[in-house]
Order: sequence, then structure tokens, then C-alpha cells
Amino acid sequence: MFGLSTNDNIKELSDEAVLARVQSEPWLFTAILERYQAAFLRKAKSIIFNEQDAEEVVQDAFTKIYINAHKFEIREGAKFSSWAYTILINTALTRYQKCVKEGKRTLLLDPEYMELMGEAKGHSGFEQDKDAIERILAKLPGHFARVLRLHYLEHWSHKDIADESGETVGAIKARIHRAKAEFRKESTAVDGVSWITLISGLALI
Repeated sequence: MFGLSTNDNIKELSDEAVLARVQSEPWLFTAILERYQAAFLRKAKSIIFNEQDAEEVVQDAFTKIYINAHKFEIREGAKFSSWAYTILINTALTRYQKCVKEGKRTLLLDPEYMELMGEAKGHSGFEQDKDAIERILAKLPGHFARVLRLHYLEHWSHKDIADESGETVGAIKARIHRAKAEFRKESTAVDGVSWITLISGLALI
């Protein structure tokens, strides 16, 4: 009746294909929920350190994703996961700031998110800078480009990267720090785009 009658058929759809159809077939959004809910909750908890707040952040993020589904454009290099994680992280940071103002939070953000929150204030038009980010990553040594891609583009945690590479979490954090410094140096050669815009864009992917 609806074109997709079994869970198996839904599972065959890519994230991008599901999102393109949810406006006319809203029941398909359950596939997005099933694919991302657990990972989103882990990410939200890593930012705001409170399970109840994290659950609300995830719910708010999914609502925003659903409402704004029509704004996502399927094109080469544009992944649903990158767009969705941007919404989730921004929602979590907004909630964190609200909790701080209300005196409900005393724990400091992870330095990675503290830096992101500061840099993101001046960031706009990331999609216009995406090609520049890709050009800069292509110039970096392979081990630097790889760790930036895994951590920021594919949303691997420090521990996940360490487990995959057989290294310590400390070594991975240090490499990411050095890689961002190299990214900053290379970004100075990009005309018309500041390194802050580029590095915040990288973190927001």
C-alpha cells in the first residue's frame, strides 16, 4: 500500500533516500531513529554529562532533523550523517549553555567542545567552505588527514580510533592536536576563507 511493506525493504534504503521521502511517507523516519538513536545518545552524554538532558537533546535533534528534512540536498560529498550530527551537537551545546546559565551545570565541557562552541559563533555558510576543507585535507600528511577524517568527518571517538590503530588515547589526542595545527597552517593559503571558519567547519561536519 505504501510502497514499502517490510522492515527489510526499509533497511535497504540509504539515510539520504529515507530523508528525501519522509515528507510524503513520514513513517519512514523510524528507520533514522533506529539507526542513530543509540549513537546520538552517546554523543549527547559526552557533551552534557547528564542522561536525562541527553535524552531530551536527542529528542529535540530528531525533531529538528524531521522538520528540516526538506533542507537537506542530496549531492556528491553531502552525507546525511554529517548534517545530522551537526544538528545534534549544536542542540547539545545550546542545552549546555542554558544549563550553565540556570546554575544546573558546574562541569566544564571537554576542551574539544569548548573550542567548537567558541569558534562556531563566528561560523556561517559551511557548505560553501566544504571544497576548501577537502583541498586542505588532501595536502596534509596521511596520518594527520586520516585522524581528522575519522574523528570529525566520521565521528569516531578518541577511544575508537585508539582501539582501531592499537595506540593509546593520549597518542590519538596528541595527533589530532598536531593535525589541527597543520590544518591551520595550510588553511592560510586559502583565499577569502579564515582558518577559524575552516576549522570550525571541519568540527561541525
